[in-house]
Amino acid sequence: MIKIAPSILSADFSKLGSEIEIIDRAGADYVHIDVMDGSYVPSISLGFPVIKSIRKYTEMIFDVHLMVQNPDRYIEEAALSGADIITVHAEASTHIHRTIQKIKECGKRACVAINPGTNIDVLEYILEDLDMVLLMTVNPGFGGQEYIETMTNKISRLRKKLNERNLNIDVEVDGGIKLSNAESVINAGANVLVSGSGIFKGNIEENIKGFKAIVK
Repeated sequence: MIKIAPSILSADFSKLGSEIEIIDRAGADYVHIDVMDGSYVPSISLGFPVIKSIRKYTEMIFDVHLMVQNPDRYIEEAALSGADIITVHAEASTHIHRTIQKIKECGKRACVAINPGTNIDVLEYILEDLDMVLLMTVNPGFGGQEYIETMTNKISRLRKKLNERNLNIDVEVDGGIKLSNAESVINAGANVLVSGSGIFKGNIEENIKGFKAIVK
């Protein structure tokens, strides 16, 4: 099933609660929340107190994406703040099996992200342990970037690998996802679509309806 995950990095932070209520009402499935430390990526974004404070506005799944160095330090805090899915970067974790185990010990779904320049082979020995893989389709750290076209083939390669191993794992894509390319990434094998400016720029409800029309 295709899921729509608005990225609140592109929301209006001055009215974050109301915009979360809007995406909930419009039928979004997840809330994608980027946590950036200014080290792994250049930007700094939402912290855990903010995540905890917005948890009361919705029962949607909180998809918390840790763009941080040494993510193990933050997993328990992410879980306590209200995360349902916790994503860490393969490139930022020294002992990725331990990191995945820690997420699951907190009772959360485990996802590993890889950057555009990282080969899917880094996932070879952890796929069976994952609930979801996040393929970054832009280089992480900033919203509003253009989708990297070569990532469509990468999505296809990952989905083929999962099918060959009979693994029912979600494939999430994040970066430059808009109405204009949503169908192509779905056809390639993605089933969780993160979109920031593609949803929050303009009429939020109409944009979500547009995505929903594509995925039906």
